[in-house]
Amino acid sequence: MTDFDFQTGDWRVRHRKLKGRLVGSTEWVEFGGTCRAVGLMAGEANVEDQMLEDPDGAYRAAAFRRRDPATGVWSIWWHDGRSSQVDPPVQGRFEDGVGRFFAEDSLDGRPIRVRFTWSDITPTRARWEQAFSADGGATWEVNWIMTFERVGAGEAG
Repeated sequence: MTDFDFQTGDWRVRHRKLKGRLVGSTEWVEFGGTCRAVGLMAGEANVEDQMLEDPDGAYRAAAFRRRDPATGVWSIWWHDGRSSQVDPPVQGRFEDGVGRFFAEDSLDGRPIRVRFTWSDITPTRARWEQAFSADGGATWEVNWIMTFERVGAGEAG
C-alpha cells in the first residue's frame, strides 16, 4: 500500500529528454528541476509538484497517484502546466522494487503505448523513465529520464 512512500519529501531532479519523440531523434536535452512529493490517504495516494527548468521555457507539472485497494493497481495521472489537459492514467504496480505502469495514448494523432518505470530506488535517490511504443509494445523508445536526488536536511527544495 505504501509503494510511493519513498518519494515523500523534497528532491532535486535532473531531466534528460529526447528532442523529438518517435521520430528517430538521438538529440537529448538536459536540464534541472525540483520536486516536492506528499503522501495522502495513509499511503494509498501520492501527489508530486514539479518545477521543470526546461530550456524552452520553465513550467510546473504535477502527478497524482491513487492505489486501488481491491486490486493493488496504481493509477498515475500527469498534468503538464503548459496544457489544460490531464494525460490518460498509466496503470501498474511495483514488483521486486521496480514500478511499471502502462497506458494507451496518442502522439500527433497516432495511437501509442506509454510506459513509466520507477527503479534504482534508495532513501536518497530514484530514477523514473518514460518510453513510447508505436507498435503495441513490441519495441520501446525511452524518451525522458528523471534522476531524483533527495534534498538534504536544511537545504531549500
